[in-house]
Amino acid sequence: MVAGKDANQLVKEKNLIHIIILLAIALGIGIYQITTTVLIAKDGVFYIEQARNFPNNPIGIIKGDRPFGYPFLIFVTHKLVTLLGCSKSVSTWIYCAQSVSLVCRLLAIILLYFIGKILVGSKKSFWAVLILIMLPYPAEFGSDVIREWPHILFLAWSLLFLILGSKSGKWWMFAIAGFVAGLGHMIRPECAQTVIYGSLWLLISLFLPRPNISRLKTLCLIVALLIGFAIPVTPYFKIKGEVLPPKLKELISCNTPWQSSELEQTSFNSNSGVYTASVISVNILNALIRLAQEISDNLIHFFVLPLVVGLCDQYRRIRKFLLTEWFFIFALLVMYLVIMVLLNINYGYISRRHCMPMVVFAAFYIPSGLRILAHWLNRKTSRSGLAVEENIRRWFFILVVVGFVICAAKFVRITPLRWEKQGYRDAAKWLNQNTAPTAIIAIPDKRITFYAEREGLEYGEQIPEQVAYIVRIVKSEDEKLGFGKDNKEEYSTWVDKRKKSRKLVICKVIR
Repeated sequence: MVAGKDANQLVKEKNLIHIIILLAIALGIGIYQITTTVLIAKDGVFYIEQARNFPNNPIGIIKGDRPFGYPFLIFVTHKLVTLLGCSKSVSTWIYCAQSVSLVCRLLAIILLYFIGKILVGSKKSFWAVLILIMLPYPAEFGSDVIREWPHILFLAWSLLFLILGSKSGKWWMFAIAGFVAGLGHMIRPECAQTVIYGSLWLLISLFLPRPNISRLKTLCLIVALLIGFAIPVTPYFKIKGEVLPPKLKELISCNTPWQSSELEQTSFNSNSGVYTASVISVNILNALIRLAQEISDNLIHFFVLPLVVGLCDQYRRIRKFLLTEWFFIFALLVMYLVIMVLLNINYGYISRRHCMPMVVFAAFYIPSGLRILAHWLNRKTSRSGLAVEENIRRWFFILVVVGFVICAAKFVRITPLRWEKQGYRDAAKWLNQNTAPTAIIAIPDKRITFYAEREGLEYGEQIPEQVAYIVRIVKSEDEKLGFGKDNKEEYSTWVDKRKKSRKLVICKVIR
């Protein structure tokens, strides 16, 4: 009994050491990126403005097109910070928003470690999460004003309790999984997917019973999962007045962009059905290629092969993942694959941000893939041809170190965040110091007036009549600035001071 306690204590200490190392590295990277950020993401302006307006118009923000969860977290964080005596400046709002993203990333790392511990063991889980921490783009998203890591935090939290519930058969774990998914739904609607494949896993259990879960209990667990999800989202749906997000409505409606355009093209063709099917196939193929490119970028290309090798090794036997906790990871990847394809077909884009959840939860395959490659390299280089464990470990570390060196090189290239738009900050500083607080400024990017603390109106071909200043990006000295208005150039700066290919010019409108 004493020996068992000692062993459990050693395991806990080992887990604690792993978590401390992972958090320390992630925190160091995150703080450095926050303090050196030149410009936040364009979406970040929207989230901060929502957070600012939340106490004045909470119902209006909750009813908005985008979920209110992330702006609400920013608002709460800013409220706590100002109670401690900090100012209410733009910088404070930005740091609060970035801190929310970083804290969510740190908490998600803890949850991901325990998910990996269940799936692949503590050692491989440590390496998987460490590799994830070192990837430059996921690290960048954890220090920016975007909702990717808050979403992943709730997704991982819900998934962890779903896995624990599947192992123990305890109803309250499924209820918590559903409840957390409901909270995450208010950050990104995709978080509700855990309820879908949690229910699917339980339905499979009706036909392939588990020793610890009877058919009657399975039905009860489905109810617990759904009730847990309904508790937070029912008031949200009632206030919002709708259940489905706008984009999802468009995807499942018959008037999606790609469908309507193809119907117009094929209305005159007797073989339109065949033609449309071929176009859809091409669109799906293009979407898959684009998705593969974005995932490869997130993995800095080097870790793609270990990921594919590890994934193929894990899913060689259907029964191995259909009846185990790996089912949830597989379901998540399939679900996101479908979402990404539909996103690209209907809206024409997939970014590194959108496919990041696939990278995060697929990271658990990477250590196994690296070990298989290390085993192969050992057999190819060993004279005796024997798979010596020490040599395999050596090749494993070599592969990891090479990957980390590539990550570090990429990290240096993309840090500070958006350094190539330093001119935006310079223009914002000039506007703040040289224009009246009530001045209205026409801008090509909302971030300029956001940092300048001025009211800005984004323009297209026409400049709004009420503006006092115009900010333009020009590619040559001869490019006209006026839009048909008289104006006087007051200030100019390079957008990117290294390349010096485009200038940002501020003109005063002369009436």
